[in-house]
This record gives sequence, structure tokens and C-alpha cells, in this order.
Amino acid sequence: MEGIVKGKASYSTRGVLCLILKWFIILLFAVYTLFPLLWLLITSLKTNAEYFNNPFSFPAVPQFQNYINAFSQANLGQMIWNSVTVAVIATAANVFVAAMASYAVSRFDFKGKEIFFTIFSAGVMVPLNALMVPYFTIFSRIGLLDSMNALRILYTAIGLPIAVIIIRGFMDSLPREIEEAAYIDGCGFFGRFFQIVLPLSKTGLITAATFQFITCWNEFVYANLLTSSPQNKTIQIGIRYFTNQFTTDYVSMYAAIIIAIVPSVLGYALFQKQIISGMTSGAVKG
Repeated sequence: MEGIVKGKASYSTRGVLCLILKWFIILLFAVYTLFPLLWLLITSLKTNAEYFNNPFSFPAVPQFQNYINAFSQANLGQMIWNSVTVAVIATAANVFVAAMASYAVSRFDFKGKEIFFTIFSAGVMVPLNALMVPYFTIFSRIGLLDSMNALRILYTAIGLPIAVIIIRGFMDSLPREIEEAAYIDGCGFFGRFFQIVLPLSKTGLITAATFQFITCWNEFVYANLLTSSPQNKTIQIGIRYFTNQFTTDYVSMYAAIIIAIVPSVLGYALFQKQIISGMTSGAVKG
């Protein structure tokens, strides 16, 4: 009897230690993730003198003027509009094309289907920076340099592999009997695709669209490579305007970074449930 009691006590002690360890790890990662964002927000409300005097202190008086300076000095309003139009159009085009490709691969059997899908999906592993010269040459030859259309086309294309993987995985989980019943009732190919498959795949489409939008919004390298005129710059390029050869307006730059971060955070927060549901549903077939 005594051994059983000791065993229970020992098990209880191990359980408590495991619980403490689990929460310690969770809090450690939470601090690791959130501390830079909180520091960035606090610093964006300081003066440059306060920032240089003590980077980790709180502002004596919150300087909301830094956010006004961010808009006035770098013309962030125009850049935000450019980023919105580029991201929205590229996301819509990407998801529509990826949905059609995913439907073809998921529902039709043809020779070399899996080989084609594997090769196409391998685009996820190709470093985008390695393709800078080919992309620059292509857009230069077709006359789309210094144009937002170049970014829209490019972002649509580079996001297709991951979008097809996500949407195809979700479409594979849809029962074929639904389409077969619709076919018997006289529903044609386009009717089945637009009226049945797309609505049932809504969660997967939202998942792919969210990842695509965040990628388009945060992309810097190609936005800097393919555009040169101020009226065609995106929000990520505007952050550089606070740094010149001699001085850097750090607090206004940090305010611009906060402004650039907000849409991505809001987008993920609004569609968090759909994203998680889409990822898990697409991973289970049948």
C-alpha cells in the first residue's frame, strides 16, 4: 500500500514538473516572438534622443507625430495603396488559377499526373533570389519594368506552387459522390466547378489567399528590383526612405514598420480559424 501511494505521489510530481516545463517553453517562445514587436511599438512613440539615450526605456511623452511624419516624409499613403492593389489583384489571380489547376490534378486521371504535380510543387524549394536575373530580363524584354503590373504578374506566378499544394489537398478530401450526383442531374463541367467544388473548397481557398496576400504585402526584393519610380513603389520600399547617407530617422522608420505590419497581422487574425481548418482538412483524405 505504501508503494502505491509513493508511486502516485511520484507520478503527480512528474506531472507537475512536465506542466511547469511545458508552460515555461510556451512563455519562452511567446516572449521571443512578442518582445521585438512590443519594443518596436514602444520605440516608435519615442523621440530620437530618447531612443539613443536608452533604447529600452518607455517614452516620456508618446510621440504620435512620428506616424504623421511617416506618412508625410515617405508618401506612405500612395505606397500603401500600391501595395493593396498589387496584393489584392495578385491574390485573386493566384487563387483562381491555383483552384483550376488543383481541380484538374485532383479530379482527372492522366498520364504523368503525379510527376507533373511533383515537378510543379518543387517550385516551393527554388530560392526566389536565384531567379532575379531571369525575371528582370523577361520583364525588361516585354516592356513592363517600373510597372505595378510586373509585380502583379510575378507575385501571381511565384505563389502558385504553395497555393496548388494547399487547395489540391483540400479538394482531395471532398467526396466525388457529390459531383457524380450533380453530373447525373445534368450539371456540366463549369457548373460543377463553380457551383459545387469552389464553394465547398472555400476554407482551402481562404487559406491559400491569406498566405498569398501576406507574401505579396511583405515582399521587398522584387518590388525594389522591378520598380524605380516613386509612384510605383510599395510600402516595404517606403521604409528605406528614412535612411540617407548621413542620418537616419529611426523613430519615424519604426512607425512606418508598424504601419506595414498591421495589415498582415489583421489578415491573419481575421482568418485564423479558416487557415487552421483549411490546413488540417486538406491533410486528411476521405
